[in-house]
Amino acid sequence: PRTRTAPAATDRGTVFRRLDVEPAVSEVPAHWKLVDQSPLCTRLVNTHGVSVTTVEHVMAALSGCGIRNAIIEVTGPEIPILDGSSAQFVRGILARGIRVQDAPLKVLRVLKPVEVVRGDARASLTPHETLAIEFSIEFDDAAIGAQRKVLDMSNGSFVRELCSARTFCRQSDVDNMRANGFAVGGASGVNAVGFDGERVLSPGGLRQPDEPVRHKMLD
Repeated sequence: PRTRTAPAATDRGTVFRRLDVEPAVSEVPAHWKLVDQSPLCTRLVNTHGVSVTTVEHVMAALSGCGIRNAIIEVTGPEIPILDGSSAQFVRGILARGIRVQDAPLKVLRVLKPVEVVRGDARASLTPHETLAIEFSIEFDDAAIGAQRKVLDMSNGSFVRELCSARTFCRQSDVDNMRANGFAVGGASGVNAVGFDGERVLSPGGLRQPDEPVRHKMLD
């Protein structure tokens, strides 16, 4: 599939537009209510059953570049994975420029802690003066191990620190994703970094020593 991002009207938000379906049912707003629980990626489904899959990297690029209103046109049901990061989307956005709109920005402010726990995983929101992310991961594979990073996301931190971090997976994950049509280049480094125990399978190795935790922050 091919993807093109274009400006949107004030307060439109981010909307995916499928060019391969009828125009009347083609728009899929990037809204949390439309998220379909799916493994390995983020999938949005509109009220007509039209879906867009693997939206997280382009959504991260838009958010990291401060864009709140955009139309994303795509010629198929899945956003291209590219190299497994947001870097190409970010470069395209910065090369084309950003249109400043004459309207106040509507935001949500976290007033009290919110926490979600599923098994060994935990995510929480805590009141803070700026957007800051603290992320920790731990894997049995020695090449990943335990990693932790804290970033203040103001002043272009996403572009400098996170946008180039790629999707990663273990060899067993690669085999499973290939069977399901996802991240088929994982072991070769085309669109994901592959790990197998102490080994980094992708040619050229890692872009940063802590690339895995950076990508989880990007997601």
